[in-house]
Amino acid sequence: MAVAYNLHDIVEMKKQHPCGVNRWEIIRVGMDIKIKCTGCGHLVMMPRREFDRKVKKVLVAAPKDEE
Repeated sequence: MAVAYNLHDIVEMKKQHPCGVNRWEIIRVGMDIKIKCTGCGHLVMMPRREFDRKVKKVLVAAPKDEE
C-alpha cells in the first residue's frame, strides 16, 4: 500500500529516538526521505523503501497551500 508523504508532515516511527521523542518532521521527499527529530533536531536520510517499513503513522498532515 503506497502512502503519499508530503513536506512538513509529522510522522511517528516504530522505534523511539534516543532523545526520548518519537515525532519526526519530513523535510525532503524524493527517492530518499530526510526526516528531522522534533526533540533534538537530529537529521536522518533513508531510502523511501526503508522509510515505508519504519514509519508507523502520520500524526499531523502538513497544511495544503490553496492557490
